[in-house]
Amino acid sequence: MLKITRIICLALTFFCLVIATVVGALAIYYSNLPMVLRPVAAGIFAVVAIGLIVFGLRQGRRWLWGVFLFLLGIMTTAWWLLIPPSNNRSWQPDVTILPWAEVSENTATVHNIRNVEYRTETDYTVRHYDRSFDLTTLQSLDLFLVYWGSPSIAHTMLSFGFANGSYLSFSIETRKEVGEEYSAVKGFFKQFELTYVVADERDIVRLRTNYRQGEDVYLYRLDVPMDFARKVLLDYLKEINSLKDHPEWYRAIFTNCTTSILRHTTPFNPNPRFDWRFIVNGYLDEMLYERGLIDKSLPFAELKERSLINRQARLADQADDFSHLIRAGLPAMEP
Repeated sequence: MLKITRIICLALTFFCLVIATVVGALAIYYSNLPMVLRPVAAGIFAVVAIGLIVFGLRQGRRWLWGVFLFLLGIMTTAWWLLIPPSNNRSWQPDVTILPWAEVSENTATVHNIRNVEYRTETDYTVRHYDRSFDLTTLQSLDLFLVYWGSPSIAHTMLSFGFANGSYLSFSIETRKEVGEEYSAVKGFFKQFELTYVVADERDIVRLRTNYRQGEDVYLYRLDVPMDFARKVLLDYLKEINSLKDHPEWYRAIFTNCTTSILRHTTPFNPNPRFDWRFIVNGYLDEMLYERGLIDKSLPFAELKERSLINRQARLADQADDFSHLIRAGLPAMEP
C-alpha cells in the first residue's frame, strides 16, 4: 500500500511539474524579451526543466532535483512578476488617447470620451470630446452583453444614463498595439495593458452591431439604487484617472471586462456573492435574473429574446438619438 501511495504521489508531482514547465515556457515566449529571443529562451527553459525532471526520477537524487527545480521556478516567477506595464507603446488609434475625469461635488467632467466615426470595422476616424455630467441626475444603469461565438462567453459593458438623455458608457478592454490581435492565451501572460474605453454609445455599441460580423448585442436595465450606481460610476472614474498615470496589465481571468465590474461593485454591495457565471460570463444575465437585478415580469427566455438590439441599432445607425432608439420597446426600459 505504501509503495502504491508513493507511486501515486510521484506521478502527481511529475504531472504538476510538466504543467509548470509548459506554463513557464509560455510565460517566456509571451514576454517582453526581443521577439527573436523568445522561442530560443522558451526552448532552453523547457529543455532544462525537463532535464531536471528526468534527472530527479533517478533514485537518491530527488533532493538535489527539488532544489534545482525550486530555484529555477523562483527565478522565472520573480522575473515574470517584475515585467512592468507601460503607457508608452505604439498604440492602435482607437486606444491611443486615454480618458480622465475631474470630479467636483455633484459634477463629473470626463475628458476624451471616444466617438469614432466608422466606415468599416477597420477604417475609421477617431474623435473625442469632453462633457460634464450632473451626478444628481443619474437615473439608470444598463448592461450590454456582446456575444461573438460561444454562448458561454460574452463581452460586458456598462452605461450610465442621465436625465438629459445622455449616456456615459464604459468598455473594459485590452489596449492593443498597432498590428496586434487579441488572443485569449496572450491574456494570461502580460501581453496586453488594461484600458477603460469611455465612449459614446454610437461608438462602442454601433461598432459591434453595425460593423463587426457575427456579434449579437443584448441590453438590460439593471434594477439597482441610484446611490449604488453613483458610487460605481465614481469608482470607474477613479480607476481611469489611475490608469492614466499608472498602467496595469489585463489578465484574462482576474482583470477582464466582467471581473473588473465585480471589483467596482463589490465594495458597495451589502450582500456580495461570488458566482461561477462571473467567469463564464455568457450566463451573467441569467444570474442577474435569478437575483432580481433585471426585469422579472417575463420568463427569462422571452426577456433575452426581446433584449437583442442589433436590428434597432442598425436602423438607428448614425441618428443623434441612437441611445433612445436602441432602448425603445425593450422590457423595463424607459429611455
